[in-house]
Amino acid sequence: MTCFLCGSTNYKEREGSVRDNDALKILECTNCGLVFLSTLEHISEDYYQESNMSEGFSVEQWLNETHTDDMRRFEFVKEMIINKDIIDFGSGAGGFLSKAKKIAKSVTGIELDNKVISHYQSENISHTADINSLKDGSYDLITAFHVIEHLKEPREILDALISKLKKNGKLILEVPNANDALLSVYKNKAFSHFTYWSPHLFLYTDHTLRLLLKPFDIEIDFIKHIQRYPLSNHLYWLSHNKPGGHQLWGNFIDSSELTKAYESQLASINATDTILLQLTKK
Repeated sequence: MTCFLCGSTNYKEREGSVRDNDALKILECTNCGLVFLSTLEHISEDYYQESNMSEGFSVEQWLNETHTDDMRRFEFVKEMIINKDIIDFGSGAGGFLSKAKKIAKSVTGIELDNKVISHYQSENISHTADINSLKDGSYDLITAFHVIEHLKEPREILDALISKLKKNGKLILEVPNANDALLSVYKNKAFSHFTYWSPHLFLYTDHTLRLLLKPFDIEIDFIKHIQRYPLSNHLYWLSHNKPGGHQLWGNFIDSSELTKAYESQLASINATDTILLQLTKK
């Protein structure tokens, strides 16, 4: 296999397994560090159209699961979206856009899962499944929260998104970190058999994100490391080898001061669970 970022054919197999597909292996380019699945053939053209709400999963459940992240993301961008035209690519159940529409000039969600359409209509949120249906050079801000890692052709999609931005428009990307502390620092074996998932085709670091974005005429404003799951979650993984520790132990372990300090320490070694980038179109 050839790494699409650097062209190297040298890679190693990472410890762990893909939790929903035993046939897939997790590979890491030994030249640039890109993490990728051994094949992408399981992602069909219509793979994401009904993937999130199969087996009775509802919009309400989806919104409940994303509420904390939706609030964090809205708080992060709210000052820059006042009276602005924005797109959220891979907008899911629309929780972020429901908040953003109250202060933005216009909001548009790009979402393939067709089961959200009626919900978007009820929330008066503009929706499309086709990037190319939107006018070039018309948007002030485009966000893509935990979406780029799902894409078979990320540069093709990024090129399309950037084309929709006005000059000096902003693009915000948020992705899982391939160097999550539970993998890179604590080396928790149970987590390595839990975290990898077949729709996550590529996992990035700040270095491989810079390589991904190199062909585009954009400026990286900053790269920020974010820790979505607090210390209680990590302690529970280390002691019980299971997720959910923040729900069981968070009340007596986590505080705002500790959570911020732990995030800062992990960020200092690039080992948070999430990476956020802000880019400006030149």
